[in-house]
This record gives sequence, structure tokens and C-alpha cells, in this order.
Amino acid sequence: MRRMKWGNVYLIFVFIILYTPIFYLLFYSFNSGGTMHHFKGFTLEWYREVFHDTRLLLIVLNTLIVALFSSLISTVFGVIGALAIYYVKSWRVKQALLTLNNVLIVSPDVIIGASFLILFTLAGIQLGFVSVLLSHIAFSVPIVVLMVLPKLQEMSPTWVDAARDLGANEWHILTRVVLPFITPGIFAGFFMALTYSLDDFAVTFFVTGNGFSTLSVEIYSRARQGISLSINALSTLLFLLTVVLVAGYYWISRKGSRLYGMWKK
Repeated sequence: MRRMKWGNVYLIFVFIILYTPIFYLLFYSFNSGGTMHHFKGFTLEWYREVFHDTRLLLIVLNTLIVALFSSLISTVFGVIGALAIYYVKSWRVKQALLTLNNVLIVSPDVIIGASFLILFTLAGIQLGFVSVLLSHIAFSVPIVVLMVLPKLQEMSPTWVDAARDLGANEWHILTRVVLPFITPGIFAGFFMALTYSLDDFAVTFFVTGNGFSTLSVEIYSRARQGISLSINALSTLLFLLTVVLVAGYYWISRKGSRLYGMWKK
């Protein structure tokens, strides 16, 4: 009991440290005083300023387009990659593929961003929408693989054998047995890729060019120019969007687990 009690206290303490700066930023985004020192009154002026900024709205549109396209494409490649790793028979080859997949996740974003910058420069690809999109696809694919692969490992091989016994070919097995079972993992991978794409700064900072920007890079640029509570409002909206996406991921995961439990019964 004591261990559990102290563990809960420690966990609460960690969450307080992590979320206090975020709630501090959120709180002062409603400050009519224009500073982050003295709260003078409630106002939505900074949010109105964000929504009346045409350039900022264009950057939001750019961010959403990159996030959606990169998430969709990386989900397709991630599912293919997870299936390839799952069906590899050699244990050594499977571990090598998993290691290569995980390297991109654990590698520092600065190294990945600098590597892509060098690659695009050598390949003659102009920095902008295409370079950002390709970079986001590259670091999102391993995330999708890690979301889908556990669902594949949960699937009983007897289902595939039963489908073959009933005369199903490989395409029918894939589309009517495998993909329906791993659908929660596919949606989870899509939402995680979407979240990472929306939040990414380090990689995007290296590969973005003149005339194209994303929200994370824009927030950083504005913060360097001085304190403005419109940055607080913009950051708050981005944080809330991320919370919604993460909540959607967990909702889909729980719904998928319940459907699997009902199906199994």
C-alpha cells in the first residue's frame, strides 16, 4: 500500500511539472493586460487576432494539408511494412527490420532534419511543401508500423488457416480477415502520425523553405520577436487539437478492444 501511495504521489508530481507551463500559457492567453505577469481581466482579443490573421490562417491550412497527406501516405506504407515484417519467416531478418524501423524513432530529430536537408540539397529538391511532406512521411511510417504490428501479433494463425480451408485466396485473406482485424491499429497509427506531423518542429525547421511554413515553425519565429499573447492563443489551439487527436486514438483503441472481445465470445 505504501509503495502504491508513494508511486501515485510521484506520478502526480511528474504530471504537475509537465503540465504547469502549458496551463500557465493557456491561462494568460485570456489576459487583457497583454503580459504574462499580471492578469487584469478576461478577454478573447488574442484569439480574435489569431483568426483575423490571413497569413496565419494560410499557415494553418498548410499544416493541416501536410499532416493529412503525410498521415494517409505513411499509414499505407506503414501497414505494408508491418505486414512485411510480420510475414518474414527468418527471425534474424525480422529483428533487423524492426531495428531499422526503431532507429528512425529513437534518432534525434536534429540529426534526421539535417540528414533530410543534405539529401534534398543533393537531389535538387526545392525546400518547401514537397520537402516537408516527404520528411513527415519518412518519420511517420515507423510510428504506424509500431501501431499495426502488435495487432498482427494478436491475430490467431488459425483464422488464416480456416480461411484457406474455406477456399479463400491470399487477397481475400488480406482484405476479409487480416485488415478488418488490424483496423483499430491502422486508425491508431493514422492518428499518431497526424499528431506527430502537427507537432513536429525540429525536422520541419530544417526542410522548410521561403514562402512555406507550418504552425510549429511560425510559433517559434514569432516567439523570437518578443512576447505576444497571440502566441499563447495559437499555442493553446494547437495543444487542444493535439489533445483531441490523442483522445480519438485512445477511443478507437478501446472500441477496437471491445469489438475484439465481443467477436472472440
